[in-house]
Amino acid sequence: MSRHWPLHGLRITAATLELRLPDERLLDELLELAQQGIHDPDVMPFSVPWTDAAPAELPVRYLQYQWRTQAMLSPAEWVLNFVALRDGRVVGTQGVQTVDFAHRRAFSTGSWVGRAHQGQGIGLEMRRAVLSFGFDHLGADVAATGAYEDNAASLAITRRIGYQPNGFGVLAPRGEPKRELRFVLTKQQWEESGARLPIELEGLEACRALLGI
Repeated sequence: MSRHWPLHGLRITAATLELRLPDERLLDELLELAQQGIHDPDVMPFSVPWTDAAPAELPVRYLQYQWRTQAMLSPAEWVLNFVALRDGRVVGTQGVQTVDFAHRRAFSTGSWVGRAHQGQGIGLEMRRAVLSFGFDHLGADVAATGAYEDNAASLAITRRIGYQPNGFGVLAPRGEPKRELRFVLTKQQWEESGARLPIELEGLEACRALLGI
């Protein structure tokens, strides 16, 4: 990738995982993982039902989305879709997104783990890692997240970390209404939660201008 795109040098190293922005090779591996399955086909955990795409369409749509998030990134609004690797193998993705972070000091998260790697604590470690990144290294004051009522695994992680309920919304990813439970975590709650995860960070200084921090 271009040496003029410093985000590809950004690394978060946690207990058993490394999080990094994907280059083309990692995007291909992430796509292959998605094609192997993320969730029960009868249940849609995403606000945009991208996993419902026909097998021939999914690769193009997914790559376009990933490329678009990097191409449209600016200090005013950005999305960092980290790929999570364990022992060098892609196991999932953890997103961090924000609007006007420099003034709002708030971000939200979203993630998924390949079905073959679920039930191993990866989702919890990814979330703790990016919360440590956001609060302890970017200077955030608030983190938000949400999940549908039937997404027990995501809700369990959220509650275990110590997020507080923050209302709900109604979405219709497959044309039928679903309640999304929303949660918020303040910096003080984070510091009191005991969920902080020691991380090693590489490449952030080169990215500060791009992220507006």
